[in-house]
Parts: sequence; structure tokens; C-alpha cells
Amino acid sequence: MIDYQKATDIANCEDVTSRPDSVVLYSISYLKSNANKIAALEYVAAHPSATMIDQTPCGKKLIELGLDAADLSNEDKMLATEIWKIASRRFIQSAKGNITAFVNNADPRSVFRSLELPEILKNPDIKTVNGVDKTKFRAW
Repeated sequence: MIDYQKATDIANCEDVTSRPDSVVLYSISYLKSNANKIAALEYVAAHPSATMIDQTPCGKKLIELGLDAADLSNEDKMLATEIWKIASRRFIQSAKGNITAFVNNADPRSVFRSLELPEILKNPDIKTVNGVDKTKFRAW
């Protein structure tokens, strides 16, 4: 069972900062494949300056609490998703430069489409996604 209050406190307060041009995102919500996550992990392995949220102090602490466990109950999965959304919003709000996103076929209900992309579009310090002007993604 997730300690919801502790996890929420971590998501709201722990460090989610990254260097400019280093943020890496992926989308697997509602998809049948985790290919986007695999591609993101391979990218991070090949680019030591790249940063996924789970590599931040905040992400590491959430993982320590078990928020990435495959065997969570459906209720805990829903709570974990909400907690990760809090951290992800802060991660995007603090990002600068280019975002690298592995989001092929991202579902409109996914965290990327429903939360991260709108935050990217609002953040004036983020200029591009995958090297393309971020405003091109408004119609997505």
C-alpha cells in the first residue's frame, strides 16, 4: 500500500531540476507496447547528460516508495499515477531548452498528452520538442 501523504509530499517538494536540453519523456499509457519507454531508456544510456524524471532526487524517492512497482493494486496504480503527475508537472515547469520525447502514438488520455504537453507549451523556457518548435505540437 502506498503512503499517499508521504509520496505526495515528495512529489511536491523534492528536487526535479535538470540541465538545459536534457529532459527525456516517454509515453506508454494506454499503449499495448512499452517501445517508447525502451527507446527512452536506450537514449538515456547513450546520452549521459539526458535526464528522465525517475533519475531526479524526487523520482528516486518515489521509486523507493514503490510507485513504479508492477504489482500495485488498481487503486494504488491510480494513486501512483496522480503522484507522478504532480512530480512530472514540476519537472516540465523547471525544464529549459529542448525536450526529447519518445511519444509515438501517445494516447490523448496519456500523461504526456493530458499533462506534460500542455505544460511544455506553457513553459517559455522550453523552445523545442525533438528539435522542432514546440508550437507545432499545439494541434496534437
